[in-house]
Amino acid sequence: MSTEETNNETVVVKGDDLLAKVKEIVHQGNVRRIIISNEEGQRLIEVPLTVGVVGALLLPAWAAVGAIAAVVANAKIEIERVAE
Repeated sequence: MSTEETNNETVVVKGDDLLAKVKEIVHQGNVRRIIISNEEGQRLIEVPLTVGVVGALLLPAWAAVGAIAAVVANAKIEIERVAE
């Protein structure tokens, strides 16, 4: 069991900006998990990110986030980061 501390943060974005914001968050680093919810709070996708998950391994997640962006007006992104 991991004893790492985490910090949680929430960002609300318009559907059109969802994919770009998720990519920006991933590139910032130290992200453990991203959860995308709709305006009603229903979880649409949860993407666990571990060290070494890059490039081709994220392509299915990018496709899913892009599909979600096409159908939601506003989305809530919950970000779980490893505390430094």
